[in-house]
This record gives sequence, structure tokens and C-alpha cells, in this order.
Amino acid sequence: MRLMMICGAVLLGGCSVTPRLDIPAAPVAATYPVVEGGVAADIPEARSLDWRQVYGDPRLRALIDRALHQNRDLRAALLNVEAARAERRLASAALGPSLDANLSRAQERSPTQGRSDTYAANLGLTAFELDLFGRLRAQSNAAYQRYLASETGARAARIALISAVATAYLDERLAEEQLALTEATLADWRTSLDIARRLKAASQAGGLDVAQAEGLVRQAEADREAGRRASARARNALELVVGAPTPASLPAAMPLADQPLPTQLRPGLPADLLTLRPDIAQAEHMLRAANADVGAARAALLPRISLTGAFGAASSDLGALFDHGSRAWSFTPQITQPIFRSGQLRGAVTLSEARKSIAVAAYERQIQSAFREVADGLAAQATFASQVHVEEGVVDAARRRLRLSDLRYRAGLDGRLELLDAQRAHYAARQSLLSLRHDQLAAMVTLYAALGGGLDPTV
Repeated sequence: MRLMMICGAVLLGGCSVTPRLDIPAAPVAATYPVVEGGVAADIPEARSLDWRQVYGDPRLRALIDRALHQNRDLRAALLNVEAARAERRLASAALGPSLDANLSRAQERSPTQGRSDTYAANLGLTAFELDLFGRLRAQSNAAYQRYLASETGARAARIALISAVATAYLDERLAEEQLALTEATLADWRTSLDIARRLKAASQAGGLDVAQAEGLVRQAEADREAGRRASARARNALELVVGAPTPASLPAAMPLADQPLPTQLRPGLPADLLTLRPDIAQAEHMLRAANADVGAARAALLPRISLTGAFGAASSDLGALFDHGSRAWSFTPQITQPIFRSGQLRGAVTLSEARKSIAVAAYERQIQSAFREVADGLAAQATFASQVHVEEGVVDAARRRLRLSDLRYRAGLDGRLELLDAQRAHYAARQSLLSLRHDQLAAMVTLYAALGGGLDPTV
């Protein structure tokens, strides 16, 4: 009786059992951790920069543009949007009546009446459900939220793809430059080995000097083979993420030291991530969909009223089918109240509520992950520049040491061991500087993506 009183105005407006959804507050601090050095006042925010402004290398731009058209993962994400749009239409269609036109002829023969024909034409309403408790509306809303989630998911995939191409490109540049450095060093060390052998032949050096020089050459040769392998793998990884082979017509690559990538980005506030990061918006839409599923599961416990009817004509004579006296109609309202389903319906409610709780946790975790990514990026932004500067000093010092060691060796003041050690230190310092420059650029790529950079507002 109480339920009947609550839903007494159903035919006018209906009632819904979908629970109210309160989006959880962001489980992160109001500001990012303070990093020594901070960000200059004139540094732009990531969201104000298009990816073409951030990635100034013409070759990298061309590769990103190709990836946005060729990458299969992004293509699948866009197709998922189309699939979700179709599912939304299917769910929305259940809210409206289904009308079917029908024309039939029935033949019958009996011993007493012989053969008889019956012709019928009607327009029928088939099992149209009055959505008293919002079950169909909840299902439609869930489908709509999943459609929105697929849209934002495609945007997130776009940002991730741009970041992945940039990272793979920097990896390829690092491998190529380290290989070039190794090959140049190998050529120098082979020259040194040749000199050591000549000095030994002239009885001006011993076998130890030759052995030490040979050891350096063999180590460089091993490094060269490892570099060739790393270069091939990096090139293959880049082609995979782009989705097509790299054409020879692309502009020449820029060295890591000359990459026109910003070394600082203004992050804004953590609250900005809720609007800047499409993956967070995707998690929120999935949470709303899960909440709507709870409403649909609860409504399935309540009565359903469906209407079936038809209006048309029936006659034993086809020519008289549409005469006034041939009109026929039927109207069959039906109410169904679930009584015993072996706990299936209540189990469905429990399952939908558990999935909603999972969606809440996933939404909060997505925010926390985004916050951590930005915080890590800011820490990298604040420290890499000074570290690169220090490492450049290390390379300069190693270069001076090598020059002086070579002069002292030629003057007979130092042995060859000191020169070989200086050569190794200079080679290692240059390799380390290349890796450090790569890591700095890769960290900025990650920070730009973590701040929602790369999202085309026209998409």
C-alpha cells in the first residue's frame, strides 16, 4: 500500500530508485609538493600549449602526425566510441514504443466447414513497458555514461599516443647518438692501438701497452655491437607506435642537445587535473554508469507493467478487408511482479553495488596516480637542468684531463695506463651526458602528458 501511495503519480511523472551519486572529493593535497627552485612566473601552463608548440623538431612532428592517422590502438579507441554510441541508441530505443505493421492470410480446413480463409491487417504495439521505477531510464543513462567514457577514453589514448611517439623518438635519438659516439671512439682507439704496436716494434713500448690498447678497442667493439642492437630495437619500437615504417622523405633528426623542448611547464593546481585529464573524466563516467546500473538492478525487483495492443481489420474476404465492419482491435495490459528467482535479482543488486564501490576506488586511484605523475614530473623539472649542467662540467673536465694526459704521455712523463684511464673516463662521461639529456627530455614529455597536454579541443 505504501509503495502504491509513493508511486501514485507514476503515470504523470514516474519514480526512480537509482541512488543519488555524490562524486568523491579528490583524495590528494590541494597543492603539489614544493620543489626547490620552483617555476618562473612567465612559464606557460601545459594546457595552453598545443603539441606542435611543445615538440619543435620537424621530424618528430611529422612522426606524431603520422601516428595520429596510422596507430592501430588509437583507431581501436575511436571505433570503441562508435560501438558505445550504437549501444546508447539501443538502450534509448527501449524507452519508446515499438510499432509493427502486419498483413497476414490464414487458411483452415475442417470436416464440417470445409476450407476457409482469413485475412488480417493491423498496427500492433508489442510489450511496451511503462518505465514506472526508472529501470529503462537507468539502463539508458548507464549506456550514455559509457559512451561518454569511451569518448574521453579516446582522448586519453590520443594524449598517450603523442607522448609514446615522443618518448620512442627520443629513445631512438639516444641509441643513434650513443652508437655514433661509440664508433667515433672506436676509430680513435684503433689509431692509438696502431701507434702502440708501432712503438713496440720500434722497442719504444712494451707488450703491456699494446695489451691495454687492445683491451680498449675490444671493449669499444663490444659496445658498438650493443649499440647497433639498441638502435635497431629503438627504430622498431618507433615504427610500431607510429603504425607505419618511417619514410626517407622526413626531415633530418635534430640532436638531443638541440631539441627545442621546453624545460619547464607550469602545472596549475591538482584540482585542474579533474578537467585537464581525460582519463580522470573517463573514470568518473564509468562511476556514473555503475551508479545507474545499481538503479536498474533495484528497479528489476519491482513490478513491471507492459502494454500490448493491436488495431486493424480482419475478414474472410480480401476485398472486404478494409470495410467498416471488418475493424478489429485488442488491448492487453500486463503487470509482472517478481516473486521467486532463486536470489538472482537481489544478487544482481549486490553485484551492481559492489561494482559501484570498485568504480569509486578506481576513480580515486586515477586521481592519485595523476597527482603522483605530475609531482614526479615537477621534481624532474626542478632537478634535471642543474644535473645536466654539472654533467657537462664533468665532460669538460674529462676532456681536459685527456688532453693533458696525452701531452704528458708523449713527453714521457706518464705511462700509457694513465692515458688509457683518461680515455675511458672521457668516453664514459660523454655517454652519461647523452643519457642524462635524454632523461631530461623524456621527463618533460611525461610531465606534458601528465598535465593533460596534447588534447585537441576540437576533437
